[in-house]
Amino acid sequence: MDLQACTEELRRKVGEASGLNATLKFDCGADGVVVIDGRAVPNTVDNVDRDTDCTVGITHDNLVAMIKGELQPATAFMTGKIKVSGDMSVALKLQRIV
Repeated sequence: MDLQACTEELRRKVGEASGLNATLKFDCGADGVVVIDGRAVPNTVDNVDRDTDCTVGITHDNLVAMIKGELQPATAFMTGKIKVSGDMSVALKLQRIV
């Protein structure tokens, strides 16, 4: 699954109202970013790199595993597979989305 496919799947999962009420960025380094704007009405998901309330540093492979349900966000955090910067409460809401 390439980054565009990840973006489309996250867009489907987020829908119009994710309940996130914040902005969150999955930063996959050189592979790119996926940004969820949970404040926009309807919510948006795109690949435009910008400042967000919370940034999740993650490899592309781990993002794919998370989207597929093979990697839970809490487990990923505890095992060091993701690094969170910014508002941690936003990261805790990931369970609702992925």
